[in-house]
Amino acid sequence: MGQEQDFPEPKEKRATAFFDGQNLYRHAKTTFGHHHPNYDPLKLHAAVCKKKGWQPSAVRFYTGIPNPKYDRFWHGYWVRRLLGMSRTDIHVTNLPLGYRQENAVLLDGATIIFPDDRQVIIPEDSGVTLPDDSGIAFSDNVKRTKHIPSEKGIDIRLALDAVRLARQRKYDVAVFFSQDQDFAQAVEEIKDIAQEQKRWIKLVCAFPYGPSASIKKGIRDCEPFRMDEAFYNACLDPRDYRLTNQ
Repeated sequence: MGQEQDFPEPKEKRATAFFDGQNLYRHAKTTFGHHHPNYDPLKLHAAVCKKKGWQPSAVRFYTGIPNPKYDRFWHGYWVRRLLGMSRTDIHVTNLPLGYRQENAVLLDGATIIFPDDRQVIIPEDSGVTLPDDSGIAFSDNVKRTKHIPSEKGIDIRLALDAVRLARQRKYDVAVFFSQDQDFAQAVEEIKDIAQEQKRWIKLVCAFPYGPSASIKKGIRDCEPFRMDEAFYNACLDPRDYRLTNQ
């Protein structure tokens, strides 16, 4: 695991943290019932390193930010949260969230109104997906789902940075605070780099763990570090970046 066993182990092991902000939040919510990302990345990384005897070096944090048009609350939350992080030693990478096209379920009797004022009555239930800029309007007899956010580019950025920094010999231990199996390819690449450079590199996945966890394993080919509720709760950020008047 981590490829480190084939080469001399360094006396002092520099550990870099890679936080997948949204992934860690979702799993902490499921596992421990935390309803906002109240973890402190610096505290979590320091606690993991203390437990394992590593030297904490860089902490890198990655997240998407919601569009205020669709989610003012969480947009404001992350703007304030990331500003706070940027004032510490955390290296922050963020990108706007992408959004899947809105889905409109047209019910019996709904009317589609085209830009040229043509109207078509829907005779029965029908599911359609239309782009936001289609110019098509609907009567009131329509059910809409919310715009569904998705992170685009954040995972790639994290993976590329982890590979790049390994190639530059910036760390001996990489700690991924994520359970996203998409990072398994980056893990394989880092293992190949360790072989090419003939040096010891340990790859670790730290994740919330408990009876309520929906996923109870880490990233493939990483050494698991299971964070139980007591460990996780000892590393919370006391500041609350939510604003209730939004």
